[in-house]
Amino acid sequence: MYVHPKLAAFSKTMDALFREVDEQLEDRWGHCFSLHPNRPKRGATNNPEMDGLFEVAPDFTPGFGSERGRGYVVSLRVATQEKVPPEQVRSFMEEAAAEIQKRLPHYFPGRRLEVVRDGRGFKIIGDFSLGEA
Repeated sequence: MYVHPKLAAFSKTMDALFREVDEQLEDRWGHCFSLHPNRPKRGATNNPEMDGLFEVAPDFTPGFGSERGRGYVVSLRVATQEKVPPEQVRSFMEEAAAEIQKRLPHYFPGRRLEVVRDGRGFKIIGDFSLGEA
């Protein structure tokens, strides 16, 4: 399957941003809950989405039915069998969204991107153009 080189570069940058945020959450909160028995320890894979307590990932949505339209939904999962209080999950999500917002100008200089609340979650919206071919 062909992927436009500028889209591949954009996706690689977005993944790097989310890896950094995942690492920060792991550093700060990774010891608070026991890891799910089927989940590899932090650092066991080359992708922090696949190991450790947190999975923080961008999921593109065309935004049909959303007030905010298209963008990248901020997806967060806590990989544990323990009961995580809903307010704690919300706190993790809010922290992740704030960290993503703080880092967007560094990872995507010159682009107008922002993290906004969309329903119960957060979404990155703004300039996703790839420029000239």
